[in-house]
Amino acid sequence: MIGKKVIDTDPITIAEVKEMLEGIQEHYELTYEQNLALDHVTKFSKLDTESAKKMVEELEELIKKTQAIKIADIMPEDMADLRLIFAKERGSIKKEDMEKILEIVNKYR
Repeated sequence: MIGKKVIDTDPITIAEVKEMLEGIQEHYELTYEQNLALDHVTKFSKLDTESAKKMVEELEELIKKTQAIKIADIMPEDMADLRLIFAKERGSIKKEDMEKILEIVNKYR
């Protein structure tokens, strides 16, 4: 690991991970861990990459990027599911904002 270090990290959606792993799979044989990751994201991705990116952009107007990505990955169905996502976050989200978030999610469902 000489000369290797993390320069920057940026969270991405499950749909983007799926696209990346499928791109790698076209050119190389995936390792065991990469195959497990691909299997996982194939089962749990609910959106295509473009829709996920657009949804995250819309949600970023209301909340942080990391929260928007969680919501795009989970696709909460109601207010209770949405509250669970924000349960560990500091601060609180207004009910009006949560309703707007659910409207955005339902638009991409």
